[in-house]
Amino acid sequence: MTSARADVRETIARLRRTVAELHGELTRNGLVSWTAGNVSARVPDRDLMVIKPSGVSYDELGEHTMVVTDLSGELVEGDLAPSSDTAAHAYVYRHMPEVGGVVHTHSTYATAWAARGVPIPCVLTMIADEFGGDIPVGPFALIGDDSIGRGIVDTLRASRSPAVLMRNHGPFTVGKDARAAVKAAVLVEDVARTVHIAHQLGDVLALDREDIDRLHHRYQNVYGQR
Repeated sequence: MTSARADVRETIARLRRTVAELHGELTRNGLVSWTAGNVSARVPDRDLMVIKPSGVSYDELGEHTMVVTDLSGELVEGDLAPSSDTAAHAYVYRHMPEVGGVVHTHSTYATAWAARGVPIPCVLTMIADEFGGDIPVGPFALIGDDSIGRGIVDTLRASRSPAVLMRNHGPFTVGKDARAAVKAAVLVEDVARTVHIAHQLGDVLALDREDIDRLHHRYQNVYGQR
């Protein structure tokens, strides 16, 4: 085995472990029920991705149950059928080269906003920080082909948000890697819940565009350890 090929095999093995572990974050944060939801990761410099298999219990997931597909959604490696959302993930990777991870959940509050077809307004500094403005709604699309992926890409290209609420379906999030996409999935549910509660209390107060821009820039470029 050549050194380059060995490096690819090592990278895929590492991503299998990472993606399996990140599915644990979905259950730990209460973002999924039963077998719903999925995390995927792009294999760098290859037209491949690692994704959860379809309909397998979270208790049964591990690095060896993760599957590898090409960016057309065709199985390349693994004994199980890929997630039913594989075509959507693959479409995102083909059309957004900056994306290294994709996550889909049916988390309760974010999905409730998706059911209403209403964007989550930017009324919190956390929304400005992570999402850079309102969290947008994407079009309704049926599972089975890349229609969901097209809706995700078309919506996110017009937004700074790493999250989109696909109408009547639920949130999809993207990130530079799978961990960043999971973080966005956790935060979109958190702010969806908070803004829902705020609406029950009365009118919510929008942030000024200038403040949103300043908050987003600071969080993305200054906040944390560099």
